[in-house]
Amino acid sequence: MENSRIVIDGTELTCADVARAARADVTVVMSPEGVRRAGAAWRTAREVAAERPVYGRTTGVGANREVDVEWEDTDAHGLRLLRSHAAGAGPLVAPEIVRAMLTVRLNQIAAGGSGVDPGVLAALADALNLGLLPPVPVYGAIGTGDLTALASTALCLLGERDWLPAPDGAPQRGPGFTLRSADALAFISSNAATLGEAALAVTDLRTLLAASTVVAALSLHAVHGSEEAYAPAVHEACPHPGQQEVATAMRTLLAFELPAPMRIQDPYGYRAFPQVHGPALEAGGYAEDVVTREINAAAENPLVDVAGHAVWHNGNFHTAYAGLALDSARAALFQTMALSAARLGTLSEPSFTGLYPFQGETEASSGIMILEYVAHSALADVRRLATPAALGSAVLSRGVEEHAGFSTQSARATTEALGAYRIALGCEVVAAVRALRTQGRPPAGGPLRAAYDLAAEALDPRVDDRPLDTDIAIAADLLPALARLLP
Repeated sequence: MENSRIVIDGTELTCADVARAARADVTVVMSPEGVRRAGAAWRTAREVAAERPVYGRTTGVGANREVDVEWEDTDAHGLRLLRSHAAGAGPLVAPEIVRAMLTVRLNQIAAGGSGVDPGVLAALADALNLGLLPPVPVYGAIGTGDLTALASTALCLLGERDWLPAPDGAPQRGPGFTLRSADALAFISSNAATLGEAALAVTDLRTLLAASTVVAALSLHAVHGSEEAYAPAVHEACPHPGQQEVATAMRTLLAFELPAPMRIQDPYGYRAFPQVHGPALEAGGYAEDVVTREINAAAENPLVDVAGHAVWHNGNFHTAYAGLALDSARAALFQTMALSAARLGTLSEPSFTGLYPFQGETEASSGIMILEYVAHSALADVRRLATPAALGSAVLSRGVEEHAGFSTQSARATTEALGAYRIALGCEVVAAVRALRTQGRPPAGGPLRAAYDLAAEALDPRVDDRPLDTDIAIAADLLPALARLLP
């Protein structure tokens, strides 16, 4: 089956592939071409290191870059490096992020720029396929290399550290591989954990943004809104691609409805939806392009150049592109999330729905009142998380590493922001579907009717005052299915 295996070749990994490897029951398979490419780089790195100094192979690291490793000390040097750098702290990151990290590092090594012994590829693939994970604490990286995470992985391969315990608590012995001392830095000098989390985030962002359009159309129908704001002429007059994409999708979703607007024009949550949601689509698409480019790049330092029989010391380890793209995506996400919260407000108003206030069972009932509080609580978190991680910096290692983009923190913030966005969007689904069901006005047909039917079947139809926490959770879980209905 197409979805049962992922072939890693160093050049064609997608963010969706990373998400499947991290979350689904798939088998990871190494491409012979990727193994060949990695082997050629490994041989070249050894040959060049025999002729000239190579950072981390024949020298110390960081501020110790000028210190030559004595020949008799070379075997111990790499092991010391791994032990000293496997020092992350805090709680462990989610297992899916660790699996994403292993997938990305496999692909990076197969790209042929690291010079790591290709034998490690089979060991890492085995770990993934057996469901084994190295312990990776949350604190330890700032966007210039996930050194602590990958050093911990290396110690698992060497047998000095157990893979994460099995469900019964027993320590896990898994696939091992004796990394040569010269390969130690080459193995850990990577942003695989940051990029793995970023790949998961941009995949989820694409799904949630698609679901948002479907949910906005349900809300528009529930408040007797106008389709005029999505007319082709409007968006040809201001032809931003994302804006046009949103307007086209809204017209398609609403194509089966007979326009009966109650107002000459609607609030911004509906009227400006293409202009606000469009930038989020574009920012998310750009972020996915950047992350895809990074996970297929030989972004190594030093970079092994097989064709030129050379090793280049460089700054490709710096993930400023990814961090800035994710920062931008979170800012755009906040803007479109604010419109969702605004639409939720209209769904509580009798002048918009024709129902009792808050869609209550009686005029004095609280109904869906609490949903606004929940959504704005989530929105406040996204506002906080939208602060650009790139505004930070650091001077490290005795001043020789004098900049950091904090893309690791940007990826983590994006993951957290998406969790909050999912909750707020779930609140809007509950309110829109409840309004339509109470009005007796399901959409007439097409994908919007399919979305309504899917949600209405899953959500509790009762309108008496009761806890809505389960409704929110069910609605949030429906979002991927709603996204798939987008034309």
